[in-house]
Amino acid sequence: MVGKLWFAAFTLTTAPVVLTAQVQQSPVPPAPEKPLSARNDFRDDSRTGPSPQAPKPTNLVSPETRGDILMARKMYLEAAEAYMQGPKDSAVLLNKTGIAFHQMLELRAAEKYYRLAIKVNPQYSEAINNIGTIYYAHKSYRRAINEYRRALRIDPKAASIWSNLGTGYFSRKDYPRAEEAWQQALALDPDVFETRSTQGVLLQERSVEDRAKFHYLMAEGYAKKGMVERALLYIRKAFEEGYKDRKKVADDPAFASLKDMPEFKQLLAMEPRVL
Repeated sequence: MVGKLWFAAFTLTTAPVVLTAQVQQSPVPPAPEKPLSARNDFRDDSRTGPSPQAPKPTNLVSPETRGDILMARKMYLEAAEAYMQGPKDSAVLLNKTGIAFHQMLELRAAEKYYRLAIKVNPQYSEAINNIGTIYYAHKSYRRAINEYRRALRIDPKAASIWSNLGTGYFSRKDYPRAEEAWQQALALDPDVFETRSTQGVLLQERSVEDRAKFHYLMAEGYAKKGMVERALLYIRKAFEEGYKDRKKVADDPAFASLKDMPEFKQLLAMEPRVL
């Protein structure tokens, strides 16, 4: 961190007060003062030399901050270049470089930097999670799950990693384990599925093939947590994505607390979407 040095110059003047009696003669004009530029207070007039120079301004924006700003602007290549100007042994910067490449779908480059981050810090759970998202993008769901579980052994309270683990199980059609992982994620952070950002150090996987089934299970999860409005929202999303088994929705024990609500009945009465 570059600090600022602030310099202040203080000039001390002493002017003794002299009382004089009024006399009948023309006043003697005072001697002219030296101009301010010629004053040399606190210095011997015999000593001369150049005035001290103010420090040259330095760049106060670090490579990481500059990269974060560019990521927020979705200028991912420029962000990656900014991060690479920082310390080469920073696991955080290596991981962020990987995320910048990941956003450009440059998965090979992204994986390279995630692994470099883990090499610097083997306990860096965020980078391990991000390796899992690389496997997930390649539809290697079993390997993705292994990386998510490995990350959770380091940081068991990371809601986003629990979310990713659930998504990995979902893509393998292991719905009970998917729901279990998502419930754990919601217990840690009720907003884990609603927050979105292009910044940070951890990627959260949102892409699934069966969107209707995914939204239905999300609705169940929110209903079990008593989050009624979000449960209704995701039931609607499931129907809009083509979920057809309305009888199952009506009879689902997870939605027992919603059955008498007009909004729930309205959803069940919606016309099925024609795909």
